[in-house]
Formats: sequence, C-alpha cells, structure tokens
Amino acid sequence: MNHDATSPSPTLFGHPTGLFTLFFAEMWERFSYYGMRALLVFYLIKGFLGYGDKDAYAVYGAYTALVYMTPFFGGLLADRLLGARRAVILGGLLMAGGQLLLTVENTYAFFTGLALLICGNGFFKPNISTIVGSLYPQGSSKRDGGFTIFYMGINLGAAMSPLLCGYVGETFGWHWGFGLASLGMLVGLAVFVAPRIVTQALILVGAASAATALIRFKPDNPFSIGVNIVVAVSLVAAAVMALFALGAGGLSKDAGAPRDPQRLRRRVWGPITAEWAVYLGTAVTIPVFVLLVSGFAPLTEQQRGITVIPESFVQDLQASQNPWVQVAATVVTEASRPAGLVLMLAGVLAFAYLGIETFRLDTIPRQRMYVVLILTFFSMLFWAFFEQAGSSVNNFTDRNVDRVFEDRTVTAADVGQTIRLQPTQEQLGYANGSQLFTLDVLDKLRQQHGQKLDFEIDWQVTEGNVGMGLARRVREIPASTFQAVNPIYILVFGLAFTALWAVLAKLRLEPSTPVKFALGLLQLGLGFGAFWYGAQSADGRGMVGLWVLFAGYLLHTTGELCLSPVGLSMVTRLSPAHLVSTVMGAWFLATAFSQFLAAIIAQFTGVGHGEGSGQGGIPVPTETVHVYGDVFGKIAIAAVISAAICFLLAPILKRWMHEDAAAAS
Repeated sequence: MNHDATSPSPTLFGHPTGLFTLFFAEMWERFSYYGMRALLVFYLIKGFLGYGDKDAYAVYGAYTALVYMTPFFGGLLADRLLGARRAVILGGLLMAGGQLLLTVENTYAFFTGLALLICGNGFFKPNISTIVGSLYPQGSSKRDGGFTIFYMGINLGAAMSPLLCGYVGETFGWHWGFGLASLGMLVGLAVFVAPRIVTQALILVGAASAATALIRFKPDNPFSIGVNIVVAVSLVAAAVMALFALGAGGLSKDAGAPRDPQRLRRRVWGPITAEWAVYLGTAVTIPVFVLLVSGFAPLTEQQRGITVIPESFVQDLQASQNPWVQVAATVVTEASRPAGLVLMLAGVLAFAYLGIETFRLDTIPRQRMYVVLILTFFSMLFWAFFEQAGSSVNNFTDRNVDRVFEDRTVTAADVGQTIRLQPTQEQLGYANGSQLFTLDVLDKLRQQHGQKLDFEIDWQVTEGNVGMGLARRVREIPASTFQAVNPIYILVFGLAFTALWAVLAKLRLEPSTPVKFALGLLQLGLGFGAFWYGAQSADGRGMVGLWVLFAGYLLHTTGELCLSPVGLSMVTRLSPAHLVSTVMGAWFLATAFSQFLAAIIAQFTGVGHGEGSGQGGIPVPTETVHVYGDVFGKIAIAAVISAAICFLLAPILKRWMHEDAAAAS
C-alpha cells in the first residue's frame, strides 16, 4: 500500500525506525548488484566468453537498460495488485537466483542469470523506495533527509561490493565474486522479511562478517588498507545505529501492503489466482529476457548486422566525417536491435500512459507532474554520462591509470641482466626480449597461474626498460576496486549535504529541486573534464595518475548528491498517491534509456578485442589513452550545456512545483 504515515511511529534522530531496516535490506541488495557490475565488463572480456570491447559494452548496455526498464512494470503491478512488500520479496528471490547462475561458466546459464536479475530488479528497486516514502507524512520536512540516509545505505553496499566481490572475483576466480554477490542478496532479503529480533541478529552478524572480510581480503598497499578500514568502520557504525533503532521498533508489517488484498485472491483462470498469475507471468518473461539480452552476443558477423533498419542507410551514416552523424548511426543501429526495440516500445507505452493520467489531473497536480517528467529527462542525461563508470571508465582505469605502488624502478645498473619479477601493470608498454608486454599478456599469465598471487617471470632488462617500475602483485590495486570510490565519497559527503540543505533551508537559501539538478549536471561535466585533462597530461607510457580518478569521481559524486536522492524524494513528493509507484517505475525506466545511451557512448572508446573475436588484442597504453580522453572531453561539453539549459528552465519549474500548496491527492 502506498499509504502515508498517519499516526506517530517510533523514531531515531527524527526518522521512522523502519527506515533502518530498509537501509540494510537495500544495502545488501546494492552489494549484490554492484558486486556483479564491478566484474561484468571484465568478465565478458577476460572470462570464458572472450568478447571484444564493443560487444562487451553492447551486452552490458542491453543488460543495464533492461534492468532499469522493468521497474516501471514492477511498480505498476505493485500499485495495482501485489503491494510493495510482496514485490520486494519476489524481486529478491529472483536476483539471488540470478547471481548464483552467474557462477556457472556456461553461456546459457550466464544469460539466464542476467534475465533473472533483470526481472528481480524490476520488482525490488522501485518498491523498496516507495516503502521509504510511505514512512513519512505528506509535507514532512524530514523526507529529503530520510532519502539521503537511505541513499547512504545504497552506497555503503556499493562501496563494499567492489572491495569484496571485485577483489575476490579478479583475484581468486569470477565464480567466487558472483557467489559472494548472491549471498549478499539473500542476507538483504532476510533482513526485510525476518522478525525484528532475527533482523537485529542478521544485521549484527552480517556487518561483523563483512567488516572482517574487508580487513582480511585486500591488496597490500596504503590506499586499499585505508579504504577497506574506512568502509568496515562505517559498516559497523551503521549496524550499531540500526540495532538501537530496531530496539525501539522495526518496519511495520503493514508497510507495502496491497491496496486491495481481496484482488490477490481473485481467480483469473481456473484455480489460478491473480497473485499466482503474476508469478507465472514472470516465469514466462524470463526466457524472453534471455533472448533479448543474448541478442547482443557476438555469435557471427552476419548476426551482428541484423537490424530492422536497412544496412545501406546505416553504412551511409557511418561513412560521414561528422562525428555527430556517426553517433546517430550507432544510435539507429542499437535502437533497431531486439533489446533496443523493446526498450523503445516500453518507453512509448509508459510515458503515453503517464501523459494520459497527467492530463486527467487538476491544475496543481498536473503541473507537478510536468516538473517530474521534465526533470526525469535531465536525470536521463545525467545517468547516460555518469554510467560510463561501469564500462568505459572501468576499462580506462584498467588500461591507463597507474594503480601500482612501486617497490623500486629499473636502473641503468640492471641493463643486460635477467631479473625475476612479479608481473604487474608496471610492465605494460615495455618489451621483454622480443615480446611487447600488453594487458592481454598479463591476463594470460595470471590465468595460467590461477590463485597463486606471487608467481614470478624472467625479464631480460634492456636500455628501453630503464625507469620501469617493479612491485609485488599485492601492491597493485585491482581496477574493480575503484568502483568503490564514488560510493565512499557519498558516505563521506552524504550527511554533509543533508546538513547543508537543512542549514540553507533555515536561511531561506536552499536551491530549488531544478537548480539542484542543474548543479548536478554541471559538476558531472567538470568531472569528465578532469578525466580529459588527465588523458592530455599522461606520461610517456600513456599512464595517468590516480589523482585523476579521485578528482573526477569526487565531482561526479557531489553532482550525484545534488540530483539523485533529491530526485527520488521529488517523485514521492510530487506524484499523486495513486500513481507514485508507477511514476517511480518510470523514473527507473528513464534510467534504462540512460544505460542504453551510456553503452552507445562507451562503444566510441572501444580499443581492444577479446580472444573470442579473433581480432587481435588490447593495444599498449599510449594507443588507448587519447581515445578515452577525446570521448570524455565531448561528454564534459555535453553535460555543461545540459546544465545551462536546466538552469534556464529552473524558475518555471519551481513555480509549477507549488510547494506552498496543499499536497495533491
């Protein structure tokens, strides 16, 4: 039920105690999702599938787009029939099963696992956010702060997952990383459904186990040690706070209840009730999603080229010297593939439905819906750029960011000798005898030696090797670890932003929601500007300093804090009560378009090919750094222009929000 809180409930720091149950349920679900995301592109390229960059980005984009498409339908079913609570439970079970299937090195199991994750996320994601909104009465000044606290739970899970799932998957085997993600999902689901005393035990045991693992499983370098300790302490502190909150009262059993329980038991065909019809319908859609997401699999060149758009038309566009026309060609091609067509159809139907419902509303709620829909568009642009983090920025980190803390460098005294060394990223771009050391060579060596971290190779030192770094492998930070930088920044700055908005509100200086969106886009553009500058100032080997990632991710994070939690709060605040889960689903459907666009953008950074493509390997860093830099520079310009447009529209949108009027029914 999307009911508002109408009677006082136990609180901690002014927030309903049920918020802290949802905090940990969502934290473990995001641990599961982001743990898989940190590994997915690397797994597609380096794992048994052996895809090239462009094919890996296409599969990744199809998956992430469909993941964010299904919440519209999950929200609709929760509004009309299931209720948010049942939807969350169903989604959690499907996602846990999907993560388990990813541990199996089989093509069919892999794509079925992705399909289960797509369906499960559709039920889970919009409805747990809706339950958070239902804990607060309409007009509550605590709502934005509550969503920011909830958002910190999301990011605590997102911070843990690369440090654990990413490290374990890259170091000990992909299946161990995916298995750990599945365990996290099961813990999150148990936190949501268990009685209060059991929930407290799960939170305590889960936090203690994860904190211990963070201290135990880490590379031996100052950055990793510091980051893991910070996340472990944050996790334990959050668990202690949640134990106090749940001691005063947990999540009400009525939270997320169906609007009309009788409809669930209504027979729709023979003995099948409406509730079971949803479950059976979900089972039927899973093979459909398998076909949609695997439709991007690079089976043959002929299959790659199948679209509903004439090939000659696409080739003419691609032949243009205008880069924007080339972008249009890629969009046309991807939009005409199976997942693209389904996404387009879902978008047209969803926003047509919301458009019809909007025009049926009275003036104030109608104008509020205008604001929601317009800002949803700007949110789509934000995430299309931001979500390069899981694809092109992830590969940029793997290939062009110096992630090794050197023990020493090769000197002139070493020339002519054969030394023993543990191969790391420091050897990229150097020659060992007649062999040029590339990322493909390094990955093959690591696959050959399996779980042995300290293996060594012979290296024939020449004059061209002088200045090459030498380090033990434990001094190299896995690329997936840097997926934790953004969520860690959110943990550090999340409460600061909550306090900032509160202080500015008291001074009557708080920016309006549209202005916050514009600020978010502006900072995102500046963050990509930092990546571009880093690429321009790379060293002679084509490697970029760690400061580039930290600066870029910092600006991305402050931009995200201006937009994302505020956007979730806006949807629950401005949407009519009878449409709130559906609108929340539409919010995530717009994010599906973002993922689709993000994959298209990432394809312009494609520089390497997996073994399965038969098209050679990943070039040395000097050949890849400016490919990434040029694309990141264009993204920076586009984000800044989008911010300027949003700033110009802000006064009109603020008027349409009618913040002083009574809440729309």
